[in-house]
Amino acid sequence: MKDLKHLYYLENLLQENNNELVRQAREQGRKCVGTVCYQIPEVLLNLPGCFSVRMRAPRTSSMEMGTYYMTSLTCEYCRALLERGLEGGFQFLDCLFDPASCSQMADCAENIEKLELCTAPGFFAQHVDTPMKDDENGVSHMVNMCRVRVLQKLHEAFGVDVSDEAILKAVELHNEVCGLITELGRYRAELRPRITGYEFSVFCLATYCCPKDLLLPILRETAEELKTREPDEKPPYRIRVAVAGAEIDDPDFIKLIEDTGAYVAVDRYCFGSFPGRQRIELDTESGEDLLTQICRKYVAECQCPRYMNTSKVASRKAYIDRLAREYSCDGVILQQINFCNFWGYERAGAAHVLTTDYSWPVLSIDRPYTVGMSGQIRTRVQAFIERVELKKMGGNR
Repeated sequence: MKDLKHLYYLENLLQENNNELVRQAREQGRKCVGTVCYQIPEVLLNLPGCFSVRMRAPRTSSMEMGTYYMTSLTCEYCRALLERGLEGGFQFLDCLFDPASCSQMADCAENIEKLELCTAPGFFAQHVDTPMKDDENGVSHMVNMCRVRVLQKLHEAFGVDVSDEAILKAVELHNEVCGLITELGRYRAELRPRITGYEFSVFCLATYCCPKDLLLPILRETAEELKTREPDEKPPYRIRVAVAGAEIDDPDFIKLIEDTGAYVAVDRYCFGSFPGRQRIELDTESGEDLLTQICRKYVAECQCPRYMNTSKVASRKAYIDRLAREYSCDGVILQQINFCNFWGYERAGAAHVLTTDYSWPVLSIDRPYTVGMSGQIRTRVQAFIERVELKKMGGNR
């Protein structure tokens, strides 16, 4: 297929946290809000006058200093972020919001704050507790946390407008971005897809790492470009897979899977498009305040193992099954970053349930934060492809 016009630009953009679009927004006087988790409603961090940036540690090599402060038995993502902070990589942040529900991430954020690794005037790190159940008590708790620890804090620290009018503007921007990403992602359901899983992951990740309004022209142009893009006559893929599990903030992991021969037809991992890039439909006539409606949506759609009520645990597996069927997948790849507590037990349980209850071939991977060109993972994906092909030849999925 012909290369997408903006792919190379975005690939280079994602090599840095403080990228060109981030710098441009800060020069406009907007506050840069660091975030690490879907559970804190992203739309509330993109009110007029501020913008959110997904914290990552691209091109990570050594984590020695991060390990010194957090030990070698903590999540590699958290250690990589702290390492990048110690290197001075987050000086551009004006504040940081983290979910106190993940103790390892809370420790990482606390280290960033206590070690004064971000020196912007008025910098603060805010811990936001999130619920463990998706019932009404959980929604009420989320609303209170977002009102006091997100909106009130942004207003007091930076004078950010947190009125209903400002929230509606943020939702409108969020919805346009989500609509375009959804449009790009639907092409993956084609049997001769006109976009690769890797290309889609680059565009989707960029929406987390760049000011959304500055990214919109690129997304709009790409959506038009894909309408007439001719797919390969014979795609170089042997099977189609769904990739699910913990966060993936490095598109090279998706590229590794596809280079091996498995097309990534749909994503259900943290900071992918499911969930995270669905529109927020608000009912201004319902009588329920906008913040509650937003929090209700995030609580209902969140797929994090943090939610431990029985119905939520079961629905996470059903959600993966539904997506895999909708996108005509042949198997499921479940992955987690080394030493991630939540996804550690979730991956083991999900692999068993998806295999026994839903009859999916499953590859379960415990991986390092930086995958690169891992020969071990490549070998495991190759073996999985062969296993799926043999099963298909036998007439079973």
